[in-house]
Amino acid sequence: MSDWLLATLEEFRRARRLADGALAQIDEAGFFGAPDAATNSIAIIVKHMGGNLRSRWTDFLTTDGEKPDRDRDGEFELTAADTRADLLVRWERGWQLVLEAISALSEEDLRRTVTVRGESITVPHAIQRQLAHASYHSGQIALLARHYAGDDWTALTIPKGGSAAFNAQAGAVR
Repeated sequence: MSDWLLATLEEFRRARRLADGALAQIDEAGFFGAPDAATNSIAIIVKHMGGNLRSRWTDFLTTDGEKPDRDRDGEFELTAADTRADLLVRWERGWQLVLEAISALSEEDLRRTVTVRGESITVPHAIQRQLAHASYHSGQIALLARHYAGDDWTALTIPKGGSAAFNAQAGAVR
């Protein structure tokens, strides 16, 4: 596997770790709550990402990334069936699909094109587009979770005011 694909996989995993770390710090109220009527809850973002990842990465190289059975608009509405456990199953499956699909790519596959919503794009472009999308929503999840966790929040990256200590530790490791 190329260095680029390995780095890309690591960045997908990093986005996932950020979101999962945030999800672990919130209760049901934080998962389903929204700061206002115009803002998606974490539950909605999780539902959307599960649907998006499933659609884009199922048969990635051979079918349009926007599957005919996807209900994108429905991903932004919660129903009584949308429990936290069920939404996290969708989330897990979506992430599994992207990581498996990218792990299976060959150097030859990187020279191919795929279709997303009828648009033909190169495989690297499709991957980068999806990485940006996943990172965007992972950041939203972290921000909302930080809000709902309040004083119970544990930093997922370098804590505020902790750069000097982090840099000193990083220098000692080298």
